[in-house]
Amino acid sequence: MSTITPHIVWDWNGTLFHDTEAVVGATNAAFAEFGVAPITLEQYRELYCVPIPRFYERMMGRAPTAEEWEAMDGVFHRYYGEHSIRCGLAEGAEALLTGWAQAGHSQSILSMYGHEELVPLVRGLGIDRHFLRVEGRTGTAGGSKAAHMVRHLAALDAVREERTVVIGDAADDAVAAHAVGARAVLYTGGTHSRGRLEATGAVVVDSLSEAVEVAHGVFEQG
Repeated sequence: MSTITPHIVWDWNGTLFHDTEAVVGATNAAFAEFGVAPITLEQYRELYCVPIPRFYERMMGRAPTAEEWEAMDGVFHRYYGEHSIRCGLAEGAEALLTGWAQAGHSQSILSMYGHEELVPLVRGLGIDRHFLRVEGRTGTAGGSKAAHMVRHLAALDAVREERTVVIGDAADDAVAAHAVGARAVLYTGGTHSRGRLEATGAVVVDSLSEAVEVAHGVFEQG
């Protein structure tokens, strides 16, 4: 068995950070700017996709112009910023992070949330000590997570892809894990429906505690 430390790459929004309702509200606020009807959480989980402009195209029936995309993105982030302050960690997340670290394993966060917003948020919740690296998106919104995952793991010298599990709430997390040869465990409490998550072929769970149990099992199998 490899002596490389088992590692978890955690997604943030909708996974460790329970903000899905705020995300849906922000999405509907952005839609309202252009007369698009609001959607429910269940509809969001069935329809949301990345890159985000493709999701907006699906809802608008056409691709948003550059000006529309910029306006909708601005509305989204203003609404989200106002409402996410009432959000917190997913149930049991802090205990899971502590337990994984106490077992001698490593973990990091990779998110498509803006890096400048993510880092102080993680620090403010008092959990930054658990992670080798906390990394959010830099540059414009709307890209794929896979390229970010490649760079993220490359920056972690003691981490190997074959000893890594990615835990997230979206199909894009499975794509990102596949891009680096890591395993993916997908959680149904976030932005995608169970059916869409299962379609990726990844293991699908209904709680983060189950996700960590699966991760332990992967590493015990070598």
